[in-house]
Amino acid sequence: MTSAGNVIRVTLRRPEFTLDASLALAPRGITALFGASGSGKTTLLRCVAGLERPHDALVRIHDEVWQDDAAQVFKPAWQRPIGYVFQEASLFEHLDVRGNLGYASKRVPAGGSTRVGIDEAVELLGIGALLNRRASELSGGERQRVAIARALASQPTLLLLDEPLAALDHARRQEILPWLERLRDELAMPMLYVTHSADEVARLADTLVVLDHGKVVAAGPTATTLTNTSVPITLGDDAAALLAGTVQERDAQWHLVRVGFDGGELWLPDAGVEPGRRARVRVLARDVSIAMHAAQSSSIQNAIACTVDSIAPAAHASQVMVRLRCGDSTVLLARITARAADALALAPGMAVCAQVKSAGLVL
Repeated sequence: MTSAGNVIRVTLRRPEFTLDASLALAPRGITALFGASGSGKTTLLRCVAGLERPHDALVRIHDEVWQDDAAQVFKPAWQRPIGYVFQEASLFEHLDVRGNLGYASKRVPAGGSTRVGIDEAVELLGIGALLNRRASELSGGERQRVAIARALASQPTLLLLDEPLAALDHARRQEILPWLERLRDELAMPMLYVTHSADEVARLADTLVVLDHGKVVAAGPTATTLTNTSVPITLGDDAAALLAGTVQERDAQWHLVRVGFDGGELWLPDAGVEPGRRARVRVLARDVSIAMHAAQSSSIQNAIACTVDSIAPAAHASQVMVRLRCGDSTVLLARITARAADALALAPGMAVCAQVKSAGLVL
């Protein structure tokens, strides 16, 4: 999952907290930095970019040292081959899209990498039809796609994205998410993605790093970290499990698809995904109930045989979070009342049935 060549260790003391984070980046894919506002996500990103000077740090990307305080090495931001995408696109308004991309390409040093050329960036982000339009003529979603393409045109070895969808409405976010998925799947480049959206984490992240008051409290594969009941992300209203499955069949009559995964299957609303395609399925803990046996007659038609793995307190004292293991590698979360857990005498190792009232493909 990680690469010895991509190491980030940062210590930065601030009046409100001390950022003390250590992580290793995979050689490609999206690593999401998740946490509440003020947890240190953007500060960490700025330290990696060289925009903040930590008190003690080691930043090594693709075996190139950008900062090593022990060896008195510090490369300023302009010497670091990064692409940085902010919440606001910040395009040059007096230039058209082609001009914005061309300006970024001037940052590439002579004889530098040809990792992603302008033409490839245009194709990856689907902005070919926008090249002759002024920045002021673009929608919010179009502007952000151009901003990402501009970051790629600078030929970075690392792409940093600081809540790139935060300034967009729901419709524009849905418009740009497939393009971000494409970057994740097709670029041989690590990406650090700051967000406080659990939806974006579930859909985009390969690896999840959870920050709390400047500390890394959990890190690992997204599906594993999301079901770690000892970290804050599993306790709130967005607590959910992420399942890796394959679309098995479509039921045209009822507009449903069947997604199979290790340990079971789920019938979900048909989102136009063809059978055979791999898919992610997000199951919210609040949409899972527990029964001792599968119901014979019920409106809940998704029932999965599971084993209770653990029981932990939830955010409210009236509730508990039950971690359920289905098959060898699949984990579900169920948030139920403490009274219900007591009435069922739930305990680790007990065989139960998880009833999934709702779930969604996040592709």
